[in-house]
Amino acid sequence: MAARAWPGVIEHYRRLLPVSDATPRITLLEGNTPLIPSAHLAERLGPGVRLLFKYEGVNPTCSFKDRGMTMAVSKAVEEGATATICASTGNTSAAAAAYCARAGIQSVVLIPDGYVALGKLAQALAYGARTIAVDGDFDACLRLVREISDNYAVALVNSLNPFRIQGQKTAAFEVCDALGAPPEFHALPVGNAGNITSYWLGYCEYREQGVTDRLPHMLGFQAAGAAPIVTGGRVDKPETLATAIRIGNPARWEEASRAIEESAGRIEAVSDDEIVAAYRELSSVEGIFCEPASAASYAGLKKLAAEGFFGSRRCTVVATLTGHGLKDPDRAVATAAEPEQAPDDIDAIVEMLGLA
Repeated sequence: MAARAWPGVIEHYRRLLPVSDATPRITLLEGNTPLIPSAHLAERLGPGVRLLFKYEGVNPTCSFKDRGMTMAVSKAVEEGATATICASTGNTSAAAAAYCARAGIQSVVLIPDGYVALGKLAQALAYGARTIAVDGDFDACLRLVREISDNYAVALVNSLNPFRIQGQKTAAFEVCDALGAPPEFHALPVGNAGNITSYWLGYCEYREQGVTDRLPHMLGFQAAGAAPIVTGGRVDKPETLATAIRIGNPARWEEASRAIEESAGRIEAVSDDEIVAAYRELSSVEGIFCEPASAASYAGLKKLAAEGFFGSRRCTVVATLTGHGLKDPDRAVATAAEPEQAPDDIDAIVEMLGLA
């Protein structure tokens, strides 16, 4: 008997989502992403650490945003919307544009001019979004779209939209389904803070439903130049090469702080150098190519391990890698070694490889 095809997160988890038979399924078959066991990096955290990577880069638009966008756009269509709007550092714009194209409605995205990685901008344009580069940062874009959606007939699909959080919580369900239980620790990059909010909601709901009997400790990591939750104050001019988390006033700040507190977790900052080092290790050591912001989760785990956080304890740790490496091709090229040059001569190449 053939295995049942994956139907997308809404249909698969419909019992735990605010949908009905009247809710259209605007889906690109998002979700069901792999939980990849570490082959080499776990041992760098501690002898008893079992490390797995929830690789969201294989979603349809190559980031975790697809989970929330399938819900947000489906509910917008159910409510009669003919257009959506969002502010974005890149991944949200790509997901919104794709799902709106799927639904046959207009997508409008506001991006901070000059601060969106090329791969993400290319996606929004390819999917046909009305893309507007604003002379301001992400927080300025978010302020604008909130005001527009409050006063005009256009649906806001940023993570302020509660249906985004509902869709994104399904990643926590998948982790538990794969492991049979929650991990002891779950590490995530934190930018606008919707994802850590969503995972915590998902873990809590699975325990409330009796699917699991405990909760993980949530570990959130912000870029040092954009770490308002860590420092306790808004960052007016956030700076980091990890563009996906270059946010100075997170929309889900309060909820993320609550998730950290309720889970007895940690929120820490990692430098750009630490992010780049983790980014390189993930690709060159584990064979997993993620965007720089994604690597903040592993960078943070390395930092905690260096402080003796894990010690010799035996524990399962999941690190979410939020987006694919091709989201930011410029960074990939900038941090990679130049190709070696060789003549069109087999002997020369054999000699270079030390095979002679």
